[in-house]
Amino acid sequence: MGSGESAGRPTTHTHQGYIDRQKQKKLQIVEKLGHERSQRTGIKEVEGSANSVKIENLARFAVAEHNKKENSALEFKKVVNAKEQVVSGMMYYITLEAMDGDKKKVYEAKVWEKPWLNFKEVQEFKLVGDAPPAASSST
Repeated sequence: MGSGESAGRPTTHTHQGYIDRQKQKKLQIVEKLGHERSQRTGIKEVEGSANSVKIENLARFAVAEHNKKENSALEFKKVVNAKEQVVSGMMYYITLEAMDGDKKKVYEAKVWEKPWLNFKEVQEFKLVGDAPPAASSST
């Protein structure tokens, strides 16, 4: 008999090859599941976010919470863009315009919502900069 062989049993080399193939199959399955999960939980654009009542309400909520926390008086103007991510609930990344006194500024708000628990929380609210001047402004 050859090295590593015995009557009726595969060689160590063949057995190791089988184990390696099984490990490779498991790795491919795990990678595929991970990829599918990242696609499900990735951040994606909210279609029609500038006209969405839900997104506008979340943006207004974020401004109101910021005003309470910082004792400020920002006035919501409009949603510029919104993205969402599936988490335990939904995380919204909202770019919005608000008036700070007589200056229009752009802010980014991160709002976590769990509708089944009637839960909303502003995770982050930060100034991006001044809003670009309106295309048809008359000064």
